Amino acid sequence: MAGNMAMLDLSKPLPSFSRLSSPSSWLTPASMTANRRTFLKQMGSLTVGSSLGSWAWAGPAAQGLPRSTPEAEGVSSSGILAFLDAIAHSKHELHSFMMLRHGRVVAEGWWSPYAAPLKHSMYSMSKSFTATAIGFAVAEGRLGVDDHVATLFPQDLPEPGSENLAVLKVKHLLTMSVGNEHEPTSAVIKEENWVKAFLEQPITHEPGSVFMYNSSASYMLSAIITKITGQTVIDYLTPRLFEPLGITGMTWETCPRGINTGGWGLSIPTEGLAKFGQLYLQKGKWDGEPVLPAQWVREATTFKIQQPDPAKPSRPAAQNDWLQGYGYQFWRSQHGAFRGDGAFGQYTIVMPRQDAVIVMTGESHDMQGELDLVWQHLMPAIKNKSSLPADADSQTNLNQALKSLTLTPPRGRPSLPSAAHLSGRTFHLDANNLGLTSASFAFQDNACLFTATSEGAQHVVTCGMESWQLDETNFPGTPPRLISGGTPKAQPPSKLAASATWRDEHTLEMTWRYYETPHHDTVTCKFDGDQVSISFLNSIAALGGKTKDTRAPLTGRA
Repeated sequence: MAGNMAMLDLSKPLPSFSRLSSPSSWLTPASMTANRRTFLKQMGSLTVGSSLGSWAWAGPAAQGLPRSTPEAEGVSSSGILAFLDAIAHSKHELHSFMMLRHGRVVAEGWWSPYAAPLKHSMYSMSKSFTATAIGFAVAEGRLGVDDHVATLFPQDLPEPGSENLAVLKVKHLLTMSVGNEHEPTSAVIKEENWVKAFLEQPITHEPGSVFMYNSSASYMLSAIITKITGQTVIDYLTPRLFEPLGITGMTWETCPRGINTGGWGLSIPTEGLAKFGQLYLQKGKWDGEPVLPAQWVREATTFKIQQPDPAKPSRPAAQNDWLQGYGYQFWRSQHGAFRGDGAFGQYTIVMPRQDAVIVMTGESHDMQGELDLVWQHLMPAIKNKSSLPADADSQTNLNQALKSLTLTPPRGRPSLPSAAHLSGRTFHLDANNLGLTSASFAFQDNACLFTATSEGAQHVVTCGMESWQLDETNFPGTPPRLISGGTPKAQPPSKLAASATWRDEHTLEMTWRYYETPHHDTVTCKFDGDQVSISFLNSIAALGGKTKDTRAPLTGRA
């Protein structure tokens, strides 16, 4: 770096992480800085006005996280067992769990049919990754958090614009303090141009003054990355974050214009989440080398704005993990922790005081309840010692428990004599909103083969009888989604674990578990002579206390 420019001391906080350099000499991906490690070591003498260019990490791809035993890292195996037991006796449904101490995995498990190599959709856990992309862009001098959003998208501004829109800054998107009166995402995703639709939403409050959860603000952060780099967030993060940490298998949904959805839509394996959390715990370092500037880690994860108190509080504010403050797309938590999280219980919990990271995926209607179990069981299991005496019995019990985790298929009766009468019969369906024309059932070898036909296509789901059968399906209306924005135009087949059981002489119940998402469908088939009724209930609706699905029941006759 040029030695004749003013020097900036990064040992002191940067005010709002404002712009570090002019973007006039950004480098193209082909001309990225060759040695990012050397560059980051020089961050202590960063020069204002210099162009940082684009970073290219030069080291080899990292492998899996190191493994250890709980006691070797000062964690009680019995405490982890107590957590797993509490989960088993609760209404929470976990799909994966990983616990790290001192940078080593001390416990990990997947509830079958979920498994270690599989990605899992993250919902709003995606936001923390999007903010990380902004952090890289800031460090590269492409952007400042005090930059005005309107100047980045002049062609999409409404006429006339508002004063509040004119003063809206990147940091207001990061802190969910845009100033909208109502969460605008549902309105934004109805349009083809989400950026334009976002900028057209009324901004009632002064930006920065009021926290309101706003997923479309996170989308705008993604749009900013694409605007200033020409890349999607996932492509921009790949050489900067994913490759240095050895994270693979991730995907990210896009808006109609090909921009990653930002606030949701990322799918990633559980260990990828754990590595992400460990990177933040290590203040941006990986294998002892800088990957993400420590200054950004501090800025992103420290208190920026307070959430408003709920109208009807259910617990003291000090015990509510949604009232501990918000950073840059990270939540502050109790006990000095911070986290990224997503709907239904997708968690990366970073605990600096304990030098620990806890990762969970699942489907729960009570996310605070899940965190309560972490604070109740896992936090006290972490002892203020570098190691504990070996506890062979507890470690053996823990290993057995982790290896035997499963989501048990629903149980009724695995077979009925009357099933032979139904096997092979085709039911011609009445007109329906799924476009299906017929359905048939075949029972053999402890399996049920369900086939639905639409014009020009067959949709087949193979169910084990009270056991999981792995499959893929592109059945219309699947998989369930909380938000429609980002749905692929041509829905690829979904990975599926399916099971079936007889609830009574006339009722077959199938469970379709989409094991790269948090969700499943319950499909109930009622037979009455030569007639059939097939109804659907997705787990999102069921968790919300609903008994009806947006998909109307199918009816037909043999």
